Amino acid sequence: MFAVVDIAGQQLKVSPKERVFVPRLEEKEGSTVTFDRVLLVVDEKNVTIGNPLVKNMSVGAKIVHHLKDEKVIVFKKKKRKGYRLRRGHRQQYTEVEITNIGK
Repeated sequence: MFAVVDIAGQQLKVSPKERVFVPRLEEKEGSTVTFDRVLLVVDEKNVTIGNPLVKNMSVGAKIVHHLKDEKVIVFKKKKRKGYRLRRGHRQQYTEVEITNIGK
């Protein structure tokens, strides 16, 4: 069984007991969240496609922890002008564990 879920603008294929990284969520570690923007659900025998969403379907998840990605250096330069700009960025993620797919 798996589902395709829209989480913060990203579409992810998830199944129970799977851990995925999503953009940072505001909830605390250890809390549970439900994602109700389900686009597709596949059971053992049935395939349910939403139009655009599957009605009365949600995916439950538990927040494992929050973390940051590796630093990305953004360097801008204009030749012969003396303009140089160096900036860094670390994307923040939340690791969630999918607990159930259902109503």
